[in-house]
Amino acid sequence: MSYVTRGDNALEYFPCRYGASKLLFRGPRRKTEDGYVAVLGGSETYGRFIERPYPMLIEAATDRRMVNLGYVSAGIDVFLQDKAVLEMCAGADATVIQLLGAQNLSNRFYAVHPRRNDRFLSASQMLKTLYRDVDFTDYNFNRHLLAELQSRSPEKFFMVAEVLKSAWVGRMRQLLNQVGGKKILLWIGEAAPGDGADINAHAPDPLYVTRTMIDELRPLVADVVEVVETAEARAVGTAGMVYGAQEEQAAASAPNVAVHQEVADQLGAALARALD
Repeated sequence: MSYVTRGDNALEYFPCRYGASKLLFRGPRRKTEDGYVAVLGGSETYGRFIERPYPMLIEAATDRRMVNLGYVSAGIDVFLQDKAVLEMCAGADATVIQLLGAQNLSNRFYAVHPRRNDRFLSASQMLKTLYRDVDFTDYNFNRHLLAELQSRSPEKFFMVAEVLKSAWVGRMRQLLNQVGGKKILLWIGEAAPGDGADINAHAPDPLYVTRTMIDELRPLVADVVEVVETAEARAVGTAGMVYGAQEEQAAASAPNVAVHQEVADQLGAALARALD
């Protein structure tokens, strides 16, 4: 196990902005004039606790310029609402889109924070009517809210999950239609995409995203890369990760250095097929 407390030895993420975007991405900042691959994603793509996340590993191995647009706690909405990000994707040779959970987007039942998409803002009248006994002011995070709704009424919650899934597919279609060049979808998970029978709010990320939902998007993309964490990668644990004394649990639940290498190997090969 490896950890570094916050201080002079803390991991430097070199936060940077691109164009008029208000979002802080992981640096060092890359040139976006020509010949680059844009990588959209969440905390996994950002590479929390990782010195060399998978976009950096691909760049080192292939000399292909990779622009890391991973954003901590991101959902689809944060990218769709950022014109500068969409313009960068439109100008890229290819755009990789990490598949993010369906819980972190605004929908008919609730609204999420415009940048911290994992944060619950408000319930719609439809959700308040469906769950009359819930005080929605008690919840700050989407997953916490959804777990409570599921525990109170699995039957009602099925309706909520179906709305989230439908919203996710629609929002992903919207994003893909605004992205130029080759498009590659990236699944990073503890298991392969399932059939959707399990709507447990405590399931691993990407939450509620099923193989059927991904298959609906295949005609719009060049490739779908599925990276499932191997037993060998799991065995590495937090070795080589950099985190503070209070972050051990968060680091243990994040993709480790071995997973990032597995992503780099598989995604790098897919990029070569799509672009070379």
